[in-house]
Amino acid sequence: MDKPSQAALFVWLREQASSACAFQGRIIGRYPEADSAGTAHSFRLIYRDLEAEPGLADWLARLECDFSMARLLRGCGLYGAEISLAQPLSQAQRLAFPGHLGAELFIPSGALAQLNKPGLLVMDMDSTAIEIECIDELAAMAGVGEAVAAVTERAMQGELDFEQSLRQRVAQLAGADAGIIDRLCADLPLMPGLREMVAELKSHGWRLVLASGGFTPFVSHLQQLLQLDAAFANELVIEQGKLRGEVRGRVVDAQFKADVVSSSAERWQIAEGQRLAIGDGANDIPMVTAADFGIAFHAKPKLAAAADAGIERLDLRVLPYLLRLG
Repeated sequence: MDKPSQAALFVWLREQASSACAFQGRIIGRYPEADSAGTAHSFRLIYRDLEAEPGLADWLARLECDFSMARLLRGCGLYGAEISLAQPLSQAQRLAFPGHLGAELFIPSGALAQLNKPGLLVMDMDSTAIEIECIDELAAMAGVGEAVAAVTERAMQGELDFEQSLRQRVAQLAGADAGIIDRLCADLPLMPGLREMVAELKSHGWRLVLASGGFTPFVSHLQQLLQLDAAFANELVIEQGKLRGEVRGRVVDAQFKADVVSSSAERWQIAEGQRLAIGDGANDIPMVTAADFGIAFHAKPKLAAAADAGIERLDLRVLPYLLRLG
């Protein structure tokens, strides 16, 4: 049995093969992620740098109960561990979690989706898959940024619903050169961790879909770039190289995005429990709650409260660590 120092607890988990070690007067057991540790409660730690391990070990030392650990191995460049213990974390213990070290705490509320079985992830685009809001960038490029911002503010005050807000903001783009779309596509800033998350999920046969209240040129660009399975967004009307200030067809609103979860699951015969969605804003609440497992990404409070899990500090690479491998 190894006897690592407090700071070396995670070194034992990562680098040594022994099944148990001594830690702060307790015996810590190891179990494979695929196996249950035989306890009623578990949580997951996901962190960016090895420098976080001493602080995380110190927090674990103050749990004052026995626990066992499993290493979470993913191809995303982060570190992960599952901790199983006989009693749930208290509110005080949750609040004391050292997230400032670049770490996420995830406490499952039910069975986890399985990474190595077919699954579905439906993603929002703006401020989730990419770092920007495309309508704001187009407006700035067209010289109507302030006018669009004024409409956005009215929507935030509850004066306009999503469709009204979208149509009024798009109307401000009337007459703009459609070339601004291609220029923005060429410089679309991907959200950190997006490529790694997509690659990990695709390596396990997952279906990946974009459902956005934004615009088709941008979701199509991402679909081609990342080899996603489908993409849905609003179609801007272009005539003679100019934006007409209109969208064609049904607006992709909150309910449309929620419907994408069910229709995509039916299309690819995705089993119950394997349907995920991720977004950042209140408009994503129906989509996130329609999924079996909804994730809030650096989200507004209303969505964070509605989701099953939240990524608050790190990037999209966290998502595969929220799934079970086994």
